[in-house]
Amino acid sequence: MTGPDPETLHPLPEHPRVVFLRPLARGRANVEVGEFAYYDDPDDATGFFERNVLHHHDFMGDRLFIGRFTAIATGARLVMNGANHDMSGFTTFPFDIFAGWGEFEAAKYLEQSRGDMTIGPDVWIGSEAWIMPGISIGAGAIVAAKAVVGRDVPPYAIVAGNPARVVRHRFDPDTTRRLLAVAWWDWPLDRITRNLATVRGTDIAALEAAA
Repeated sequence: MTGPDPETLHPLPEHPRVVFLRPLARGRANVEVGEFAYYDDPDDATGFFERNVLHHHDFMGDRLFIGRFTAIATGARLVMNGANHDMSGFTTFPFDIFAGWGEFEAAKYLEQSRGDMTIGPDVWIGSEAWIMPGISIGAGAIVAAKAVVGRDVPPYAIVAGNPARVVRHRFDPDTTRRLLAVAWWDWPLDRITRNLATVRGTDIAALEAAA
């Protein structure tokens, strides 16, 4: 037993609503997706990068990283820096994108970029959550449904609300530290497969022994 092929678009053939994102990301500029990260949508899961990753314009140069074993629920939105308007003057109206009001000045938008978006490994993003530009979500975190995430999320934290705030931490600080040190998501697939019960369990010492 080795698990599904991470390059398979539909890992559950009977459920086309689930897609692995790595094959969908192939050939896309400024996108990097880890193995087994998936998106679930009954309408058009294959349209994830068109419908759910918003304003990811090449000229901005910001990158999107989605970690291994991350799960993204229906309707979640990842908002990139191209959504931002110039806020350096009195108005935020983007006159320069419309004909007759001067040439587009990319530099103004680039100056206000918040950087790359990084969604760590083993993250669960709930239905209709919004992740704002430049956000980093730590390993093992959970983003509740309909949350609006405007600040970085620590590893193994659960965030909810608008604006999203930490509701609680999944584990105590020592366990979190040890989980990050083990980093099971980086293991070779055969080791993960041999130790599935431990990875899915609650015995941190056993997980460390398997590393």
